[in-house]
Amino acid sequence: MRTLLNLVWLVFGGLWLALGYALAGVVFCVLVVTIPLGVASFRMASYALWPFGRAVVAQEGAGAGSVLLNVVWVVLAGWWLALGHLLTAVAQAITIIGIPLAVANLKMLPVSLVPYGKRIVPADSLPPGQRPLHSL
Repeated sequence: MRTLLNLVWLVFGGLWLALGYALAGVVFCVLVVTIPLGVASFRMASYALWPFGRAVVAQEGAGAGSVLLNVVWVVLAGWWLALGHLLTAVAQAITIIGIPLAVANLKMLPVSLVPYGKRIVPADSLPPGQRPLHSL
């Protein structure tokens, strides 16, 4: 079922969202100072391309550096990537088939705004007691 949802996702919004993240990653990798933002963009592009079957969990030991990077991320890229998720969710929610995809887009909003201090892992690899921040 996850593969089917991922294929539908890819066709109806996932590809252009992943391209947006990849474009942000290329732009961020131009300057040495913003390479960590580029790496996060490419990580999020992978997640936006094939999200079902993955979970977002809190990263152990994320400290002040991740807070600082999240602030820079929101200012430079997070707000317009989150806007892309929101607009895609509205467009997908118009049809009954698109409603699960719209919900998935809305679940991706928090991690698109503040990606640092979070890890994207396969949902099957979570330890029994660990709860994801959200899972698709």
